[in-house]
Amino acid sequence: MTEYVTIPLDIEGVKVNRVEITSDGEVHIHVSSTVNGARCHRCDRGIHRRYDEGREIKLRHLPMLGMPTYIFIKPPRYVCDDCPGNPTTTQHLPWYEPRHAVTKAYAEHVLKLLVNSTVQDVSEKEGVGYDEVEGIVEGQFGQGVDWGTFSSLPTLGVDEIALKKGHRDFATVVTVRTEKGKNRLLGVLENREKATVKAFFLSMPKRLRDTVQSVCSDLYEGYTEAAREVFGDKVVIVADRFHVAKLYRREVDTLRKREMRRLKQELAEGEYKKLKGSMWLVRKDPDTLGEEDRATLLLLFTYAPGLFMTYALGRALTGIFDMPQTKAEAEERLRAWMRLVRDTKAEGFERFMNTLDEKMDLITNYFIKRQNSGFVEGLNHKIRVLLGRCYGVFNRIHLFQRLSLDLGGYEQFA
Repeated sequence: MTEYVTIPLDIEGVKVNRVEITSDGEVHIHVSSTVNGARCHRCDRGIHRRYDEGREIKLRHLPMLGMPTYIFIKPPRYVCDDCPGNPTTTQHLPWYEPRHAVTKAYAEHVLKLLVNSTVQDVSEKEGVGYDEVEGIVEGQFGQGVDWGTFSSLPTLGVDEIALKKGHRDFATVVTVRTEKGKNRLLGVLENREKATVKAFFLSMPKRLRDTVQSVCSDLYEGYTEAAREVFGDKVVIVADRFHVAKLYRREVDTLRKREMRRLKQELAEGEYKKLKGSMWLVRKDPDTLGEEDRATLLLLFTYAPGLFMTYALGRALTGIFDMPQTKAEAEERLRAWMRLVRDTKAEGFERFMNTLDEKMDLITNYFIKRQNSGFVEGLNHKIRVLLGRCYGVFNRIHLFQRLSLDLGGYEQFA
Protein backbone atom coordinates (compact mmCIF):
# COMPACT_ATOMS: atom_id res chain seq x y z
CA MET A 1 0.00 0.00 0.00
CA THR A 2 1.35 3.44 -0.95
CA GLU A 3 1.69 5.90 1.90
CA TYR A 4 1.19 9.64 1.35
CA VAL A 5 2.53 12.76 3.02
CA THR A 6 1.07 16.27 3.08
CA ILE A 7 3.34 19.14 2.05
CA PRO A 8 2.18 22.78 2.40
CA LEU A 9 2.31 24.67 -0.89
CA ASP A 10 3.13 27.87 1.01
CA ILE A 11 1.65 30.18 -1.65
CA GLU A 12 -0.96 32.72 -0.60
CA GLY A 13 -4.03 33.53 -2.63
CA VAL A 14 -4.60 30.12 -4.28
CA LYS A 15 -6.63 26.99 -3.71
CA VAL A 16 -5.24 23.58 -4.72
CA ASN A 17 -7.76 21.84 -6.95
CA ARG A 18 -5.86 18.65 -7.73
CA VAL A 19 -2.36 17.15 -7.72
CA GLU A 20 -1.10 14.49 -10.08
CA ILE A 21 2.18 12.69 -10.68
CA THR A 22 2.73 12.06 -14.36
CA SER A 23 4.29 9.00 -15.95
CA ASP A 24 7.39 11.14 -16.56
CA GLY A 25 7.85 11.61 -12.81
CA GLU A 26 6.64 15.22 -12.69
CA VAL A 27 4.37 16.74 -10.06
CA HIS A 28 1.55 18.83 -11.56
CA ILE A 29 -0.35 21.06 -9.14
CA HIS A 30 -3.52 22.67 -10.50
CA VAL A 31 -4.63 25.73 -8.54
CA SER A 32 -7.15 28.55 -8.80
CA SER A 33 -7.03 32.07 -7.43
CA THR A 34 -8.90 32.96 -4.26
CA VAL A 35 -8.19 36.68 -4.69
CA ASN A 36 -11.09 38.81 -5.90
CA GLY A 37 -10.32 41.58 -8.37
CA ALA A 38 -7.41 43.09 -10.27
CA ARG A 39 -6.08 46.52 -11.25
CA CYS A 40 -7.09 47.87 -14.64
CA HIS A 41 -4.09 47.97 -16.97
CA ARG A 42 -5.31 51.33 -18.33
CA CYS A 43 -6.52 53.43 -15.39
CA ASP A 44 -4.96 51.39 -12.54
CA ARG A 45 -8.26 51.39 -10.63
CA GLY A 46 -9.35 48.35 -8.69
CA ILE A 47 -11.86 46.30 -10.73
CA HIS A 48 -14.04 43.43 -9.49
CA ARG A 49 -16.53 42.47 -12.24
CA ARG A 50 -15.38 39.07 -13.39
CA TYR A 51 -15.37 38.35 -17.11
CA ASP A 52 -13.87 34.89 -17.67
CA GLU A 53 -10.61 33.00 -17.22
CA GLY A 54 -7.38 33.66 -19.05
CA ARG A 55 -5.31 30.98 -20.73
CA GLU A 56 -3.70 28.43 -18.49
CA ILE A 57 -0.19 29.28 -17.27
CA LYS A 58 2.41 26.60 -16.51
CA LEU A 59 5.03 27.67 -13.95
CA ARG A 60 8.06 25.70 -12.76
CA HIS A 61 8.10 25.50 -8.96
CA LEU A 62 10.39 24.11 -6.26
CA PRO A 63 11.00 20.36 -6.68
CA MET A 64 9.10 18.01 -4.41
CA LEU A 65 10.86 14.85 -3.22
CA GLY A 66 13.34 15.23 -6.07
CA MET A 67 10.61 15.43 -8.73
CA PRO A 68 10.24 18.43 -11.07
CA THR A 69 7.15 20.35 -9.97
CA TYR A 70 4.86 22.61 -12.01
CA ILE A 71 1.95 24.82 -11.00
CA PHE A 72 -0.92 25.33 -13.43
CA ILE A 73 -3.29 28.27 -13.02
CA LYS A 74 -5.94 29.97 -15.16
CA PRO A 75 -5.91 33.53 -13.80
CA PRO A 76 -9.34 35.24 -13.88
CA ARG A 77 -10.02 38.29 -16.05
CA TYR A 78 -11.94 41.35 -14.90
CA VAL A 79 -13.82 44.12 -16.74
CA CYS A 80 -13.21 47.82 -16.12
CA ASP A 81 -16.50 49.73 -16.23
CA ASP A 82 -14.77 53.12 -16.03
CA CYS A 83 -12.59 52.96 -19.17
CA PRO A 84 -14.01 53.48 -22.68
CA GLY A 85 -14.67 50.15 -24.37
CA ASN A 86 -14.71 48.31 -21.03
CA PRO A 87 -11.30 46.64 -21.42
CA THR A 88 -10.48 43.45 -19.59
CA THR A 89 -7.42 42.84 -17.39
CA THR A 90 -5.96 39.47 -16.40
CA GLN A 91 -5.28 39.12 -12.70
CA HIS A 92 -1.64 38.80 -11.66
CA LEU A 93 -0.62 37.27 -8.33
CA PRO A 94 2.59 38.31 -6.54
CA TRP A 95 4.28 34.88 -6.38
CA TYR A 96 5.28 34.89 -10.06
CA GLU A 97 6.41 37.45 -12.61
CA PRO A 98 4.40 38.06 -15.80
CA ARG A 99 5.91 36.47 -18.91
CA HIS A 100 8.20 34.25 -16.85
CA ALA A 101 7.89 30.48 -16.82
CA VAL A 102 8.91 30.04 -13.17
CA THR A 103 7.65 31.05 -9.75
CA LYS A 104 9.64 33.54 -7.67
CA ALA A 105 10.51 30.77 -5.20
CA TYR A 106 11.94 28.64 -8.00
CA ALA A 107 13.88 31.63 -9.38
CA GLU A 108 15.61 31.99 -5.99
CA HIS A 109 16.32 28.25 -6.04
CA VAL A 110 18.04 28.63 -9.43
CA LEU A 111 20.05 31.64 -8.24
CA LYS A 112 21.33 29.63 -5.27
CA LEU A 113 22.38 26.80 -7.61
CA LEU A 114 24.18 29.31 -9.85
CA VAL A 115 26.52 30.53 -7.12
CA ASN A 116 30.01 29.27 -8.09
CA SER A 117 28.49 27.36 -11.02
CA THR A 118 27.60 28.11 -14.66
CA VAL A 119 24.40 28.89 -16.54
CA GLN A 120 24.92 25.86 -18.78
CA ASP A 121 25.44 23.53 -15.82
CA VAL A 122 22.31 24.69 -13.97
CA SER A 123 20.29 24.65 -17.20
CA GLU A 124 21.18 21.01 -17.83
CA LYS A 125 20.72 19.82 -14.24
CA GLU A 126 17.35 21.51 -13.78
CA GLY A 127 16.04 20.96 -17.30
CA VAL A 128 15.40 24.67 -17.72
CA GLY A 129 16.28 26.58 -20.89
CA TYR A 130 19.59 28.48 -20.98
CA ASP A 131 17.79 31.73 -21.83
CA GLU A 132 15.36 31.24 -18.96
CA VAL A 133 18.23 30.86 -16.48
CA GLU A 134 19.90 33.99 -17.86
CA GLY A 135 16.56 35.77 -17.62
CA ILE A 136 16.30 34.85 -13.94
CA VAL A 137 19.74 36.37 -13.28
CA GLU A 138 18.89 39.53 -15.21
CA GLY A 139 15.56 39.83 -13.41
CA GLN A 140 17.35 39.74 -10.06
CA PHE A 141 20.33 41.99 -10.79
CA GLY A 142 19.20 44.07 -13.77
CA GLN A 143 21.66 46.07 -15.85
CA GLY A 144 23.57 47.62 -12.97
CA VAL A 145 23.86 48.29 -9.27
CA ASP A 146 20.80 49.04 -7.15
CA TRP A 147 21.96 52.06 -5.14
CA GLY A 148 18.94 51.74 -2.87
CA THR A 149 20.51 48.69 -1.21
CA PHE A 150 23.40 50.80 0.18
CA SER A 151 23.32 53.18 3.13
CA SER A 152 26.99 54.22 2.78
CA LEU A 153 30.10 53.63 0.66
CA PRO A 154 32.97 54.17 3.12
CA THR A 155 35.85 52.58 1.19
CA LEU A 156 35.89 52.28 -2.60
CA GLY A 157 38.30 50.09 -4.54
CA VAL A 158 39.17 50.60 -8.21
CA ASP A 159 41.18 48.16 -10.30
CA GLU A 160 41.34 46.69 -13.78
CA ILE A 161 40.85 43.17 -15.09
CA ALA A 162 41.65 41.70 -18.50
CA LEU A 163 38.53 40.02 -19.89
CA LYS A 164 40.58 38.08 -22.45
CA LYS A 165 43.90 36.55 -21.58
CA GLY A 166 46.69 37.92 -23.74
CA HIS A 167 44.58 40.85 -24.96
CA ARG A 168 44.56 44.43 -23.74
CA ASP A 169 40.80 44.25 -23.33
CA PHE A 170 40.61 45.84 -19.88
CA ALA A 171 37.52 46.52 -17.84
CA THR A 172 37.49 48.61 -14.66
CA VAL A 173 36.04 46.97 -11.57
CA VAL A 174 34.65 49.24 -8.83
CA THR A 175 33.89 47.70 -5.45
CA VAL A 176 33.02 48.83 -1.94
CA ARG A 177 34.13 47.59 1.45
CA THR A 178 31.09 48.20 3.63
CA GLU A 179 31.11 49.20 7.28
CA LYS A 180 30.30 45.57 8.14
CA GLY A 181 33.40 44.39 6.27
CA LYS A 182 31.48 42.95 3.32
CA ASN A 183 32.77 43.30 -0.24
CA ARG A 184 30.16 44.35 -2.77
CA LEU A 185 30.46 44.96 -6.49
CA LEU A 186 29.37 48.38 -7.73
CA GLY A 187 30.25 48.29 -11.40
CA VAL A 188 32.15 46.69 -14.26
CA LEU A 189 33.08 49.57 -16.59
CA GLU A 190 33.76 49.15 -20.30
CA ASN A 191 37.32 50.53 -20.18
CA ARG A 192 39.89 52.16 -17.89
CA GLU A 193 39.62 55.71 -19.25
CA LYS A 194 39.47 58.54 -16.73
CA ALA A 195 36.26 59.92 -18.27
CA THR A 196 34.52 56.54 -17.90
CA VAL A 197 35.53 56.17 -14.25
CA LYS A 198 34.61 59.77 -13.45
CA ALA A 199 31.19 59.36 -15.07
CA PHE A 200 30.54 56.29 -12.93
CA PHE A 201 31.51 58.12 -9.74
CA LEU A 202 29.16 60.96 -10.70
CA SER A 203 26.35 58.45 -11.32
CA MET A 204 26.34 57.60 -7.61
CA PRO A 205 23.49 59.32 -5.71
CA LYS A 206 24.79 62.38 -3.87
CA ARG A 207 23.72 60.94 -0.52
CA LEU A 208 26.14 58.03 -1.13
CA ARG A 209 28.95 60.14 -2.65
CA ASP A 210 28.95 62.15 0.56
CA THR A 211 29.66 59.00 2.61
CA VAL A 212 32.85 58.03 0.73
CA GLN A 213 35.87 58.32 3.04
CA SER A 214 38.65 56.75 0.97
CA VAL A 215 39.39 55.40 -2.50
CA CYS A 216 42.02 52.67 -2.93
CA SER A 217 43.59 52.03 -6.32
CA ASP A 218 46.90 51.51 -8.06
CA LEU A 219 48.98 54.47 -9.22
CA TYR A 220 47.18 54.87 -12.55
CA GLU A 221 46.28 58.53 -12.90
CA GLY A 222 43.02 57.80 -14.69
CA TYR A 223 41.70 56.36 -11.42
CA THR A 224 43.30 58.71 -8.91
CA GLU A 225 42.46 61.89 -10.83
CA ALA A 226 38.87 60.79 -11.48
CA ALA A 227 38.46 60.24 -7.73
CA ARG A 228 40.09 63.57 -6.88
CA GLU A 229 37.89 65.53 -9.30
CA VAL A 230 34.65 63.94 -8.07
CA PHE A 231 35.23 63.56 -4.31
CA GLY A 232 37.67 66.41 -3.68
CA ASP A 233 39.93 66.81 -0.66
CA LYS A 234 37.45 65.34 1.83
CA VAL A 235 38.29 61.84 0.57
CA VAL A 236 41.67 60.16 1.10
CA ILE A 237 42.99 58.62 -2.13
CA VAL A 238 45.30 55.74 -1.27
CA ALA A 239 47.85 54.19 -3.61
CA ASP A 240 47.61 50.49 -2.88
CA ARG A 241 50.58 49.24 -0.90
CA PHE A 242 50.75 45.96 -2.81
CA HIS A 243 50.88 47.69 -6.19
CA VAL A 244 53.76 49.81 -4.87
CA ALA A 245 55.52 46.68 -3.56
CA LYS A 246 55.04 45.04 -6.94
CA LEU A 247 56.94 47.91 -8.56
CA TYR A 248 60.06 47.78 -6.37
CA ARG A 249 60.12 43.98 -6.17
CA ARG A 250 60.00 43.87 -9.94
CA GLU A 251 63.18 45.97 -10.02
CA VAL A 252 64.91 43.45 -7.73
CA ASP A 253 63.73 40.57 -9.90
CA THR A 254 64.90 42.26 -13.10
CA LEU A 255 68.40 42.64 -11.66
CA ARG A 256 68.34 39.00 -10.47
CA LYS A 257 67.55 37.80 -14.01
CA ARG A 258 70.38 39.87 -15.43
CA GLU A 259 72.84 38.56 -12.86
CA MET A 260 71.75 34.95 -13.42
CA ARG A 261 72.39 35.33 -17.16
CA ARG A 262 75.88 36.63 -16.35
CA LEU A 263 76.62 33.84 -13.89
CA LYS A 264 75.47 31.20 -16.33
CA GLN A 265 78.20 32.38 -18.70
CA GLU A 266 80.91 32.74 -16.05
CA LEU A 267 80.38 29.78 -13.68
CA ALA A 268 81.03 26.12 -14.24
CA GLU A 269 77.85 24.13 -14.90
CA GLY A 270 78.02 22.32 -11.55
CA GLU A 271 78.52 25.54 -9.61
CA TYR A 272 75.67 27.28 -11.45
CA LYS A 273 73.31 24.41 -10.61
CA LYS A 274 73.86 25.17 -6.91
CA LEU A 275 71.86 28.38 -7.50
CA LYS A 276 68.77 26.45 -8.63
CA GLY A 277 65.54 27.86 -7.17
CA SER A 278 67.04 31.24 -6.39
CA MET A 279 64.13 33.04 -8.05
CA TRP A 280 61.75 31.98 -5.28
CA LEU A 281 64.35 32.51 -2.58
CA VAL A 282 64.80 36.16 -3.58
CA ARG A 283 61.05 36.69 -3.59
CA LYS A 284 60.28 35.00 -0.25
CA ASP A 285 60.41 36.53 3.21
CA PRO A 286 63.91 35.59 4.47
CA ASP A 287 62.49 34.77 7.91
CA THR A 288 60.60 31.82 6.36
CA LEU A 289 63.67 30.23 4.74
CA GLY A 290 65.34 27.07 6.04
CA GLU A 291 69.09 26.58 6.43
CA GLU A 292 69.57 25.02 2.99
CA ASP A 293 67.69 27.87 1.28
CA ARG A 294 69.66 30.47 3.24
CA ALA A 295 72.90 28.84 2.10
CA THR A 296 71.79 29.00 -1.55
CA LEU A 297 70.84 32.67 -1.16
CA LEU A 298 74.19 33.45 0.49
CA LEU A 299 76.02 31.74 -2.38
CA LEU A 300 74.09 33.81 -4.91
CA PHE A 301 74.95 37.06 -3.13
CA THR A 302 78.59 36.01 -2.90
CA TYR A 303 78.70 35.81 -6.69
CA ALA A 304 76.47 38.89 -7.16
CA PRO A 305 77.17 41.46 -4.40
CA GLY A 306 75.37 44.19 -6.32
CA LEU A 307 72.19 42.09 -6.23
CA PHE A 308 72.59 41.71 -2.46
CA MET A 309 72.58 45.50 -2.00
CA THR A 310 69.44 45.90 -4.12
CA TYR A 311 67.77 42.96 -2.35
CA ALA A 312 68.60 44.38 1.10
CA LEU A 313 67.21 47.80 0.18
CA GLY A 314 64.02 46.18 -1.12
CA ARG A 315 63.59 44.31 2.18
CA ALA A 316 64.25 47.55 4.06
CA LEU A 317 61.47 49.24 2.09
CA THR A 318 59.06 46.44 3.00
CA GLY A 319 60.06 47.01 6.63
CA ILE A 320 59.07 50.67 6.36
CA PHE A 321 55.60 49.71 5.12
CA ASP A 322 55.22 47.15 7.91
CA MET A 323 56.14 49.69 10.59
CA PRO A 324 53.34 51.44 12.58
CA GLN A 325 53.85 55.17 11.97
CA THR A 326 52.15 58.38 10.88
CA LYS A 327 52.00 59.66 7.33
CA ALA A 328 54.68 62.30 8.11
CA GLU A 329 56.99 59.76 9.73
CA ALA A 330 56.57 57.41 6.78
CA GLU A 331 57.47 60.15 4.29
CA GLU A 332 60.56 61.01 6.31
CA ARG A 333 61.70 57.37 6.32
CA LEU A 334 60.96 56.89 2.62
CA ARG A 335 63.01 59.94 1.69
CA ALA A 336 65.85 58.68 3.89
CA TRP A 337 65.62 55.38 2.01
CA MET A 338 65.87 57.24 -1.30
CA ARG A 339 69.03 59.02 -0.09
CA LEU A 340 70.50 55.66 0.93
CA VAL A 341 69.84 54.25 -2.54
CA ARG A 342 71.67 57.20 -4.11
CA ASP A 343 74.57 57.05 -1.64
CA THR A 344 75.13 53.31 -2.14
CA LYS A 345 74.60 53.59 -5.92
CA ALA A 346 72.42 50.48 -5.72
CA GLU A 347 71.29 49.21 -9.12
CA GLY A 348 67.75 48.81 -10.37
CA PHE A 349 65.67 51.42 -8.55
CA GLU A 350 65.91 54.33 -11.03
CA ARG A 351 62.33 54.15 -12.36
CA PHE A 352 60.86 53.30 -8.99
CA MET A 353 62.61 56.27 -7.34
CA ASN A 354 60.98 58.62 -9.84
CA THR A 355 57.56 57.09 -9.15
CA LEU A 356 58.06 57.26 -5.39
CA ASP A 357 59.07 60.92 -5.52
CA GLU A 358 56.20 61.87 -7.83
CA LYS A 359 53.47 59.91 -6.00
CA MET A 360 54.73 60.33 -2.43
CA ASP A 361 51.47 61.84 -1.16
CA LEU A 362 49.28 59.04 -2.54
CA ILE A 363 51.68 56.34 -1.34
CA THR A 364 52.00 57.70 2.21
CA ASN A 365 48.20 58.04 2.51
CA TYR A 366 48.37 54.31 3.21
CA PHE A 367 49.73 55.07 6.68
CA ILE A 368 46.68 57.12 7.71
CA LYS A 369 44.44 54.07 8.18
CA ARG A 370 46.65 51.40 6.61
CA GLN A 371 44.06 50.81 3.90
CA ASN A 372 44.82 48.92 0.71
CA SER A 373 43.10 47.29 -2.25
CA GLY A 374 43.46 43.78 -0.90
CA PHE A 375 39.68 43.32 -1.06
CA VAL A 376 39.78 44.35 -4.74
CA GLU A 377 42.57 41.86 -5.45
CA GLY A 378 40.45 39.18 -3.81
CA LEU A 379 37.61 40.08 -6.14
CA ASN A 380 39.95 39.97 -9.13
CA HIS A 381 40.82 36.40 -8.18
CA LYS A 382 37.10 35.58 -8.13
CA ILE A 383 36.75 37.17 -11.57
CA ARG A 384 39.57 35.05 -12.99
CA VAL A 385 38.01 31.91 -11.50
CA LEU A 386 34.62 32.88 -12.92
CA LEU A 387 36.06 33.58 -16.38
CA GLY A 388 37.82 30.22 -16.37
CA ARG A 389 34.76 28.35 -15.09
CA CYS A 390 32.51 29.90 -17.72
CA TYR A 391 35.13 29.79 -20.50
CA GLY A 392 35.03 33.57 -20.61
CA VAL A 393 32.31 36.16 -19.94
CA PHE A 394 32.88 38.93 -22.44
CA ASN A 395 29.67 40.89 -21.87
CA ARG A 396 30.40 43.26 -18.97
CA ILE A 397 26.72 43.37 -17.91
CA HIS A 398 26.62 39.57 -17.66
CA LEU A 399 29.93 39.71 -15.79
CA PHE A 400 28.45 42.23 -13.34
CA GLN A 401 25.40 40.02 -12.79
CA ARG A 402 27.41 36.82 -12.25
CA LEU A 403 29.91 38.51 -9.92
CA SER A 404 27.12 40.06 -7.88
CA LEU A 405 25.61 36.60 -7.53
CA ASP A 406 28.91 34.93 -6.58
CA LEU A 407 29.69 37.63 -4.00
CA GLY A 408 26.31 37.85 -2.28
CA GLY A 409 24.32 34.88 -3.52
CA TYR A 410 24.55 32.62 -0.49
CA GLU A 411 23.80 35.53 1.82
CA GLN A 412 20.70 36.46 -0.20
CA PHE A 413 19.28 33.10 -1.23
CA ALA A 414 20.72 30.36 1.01
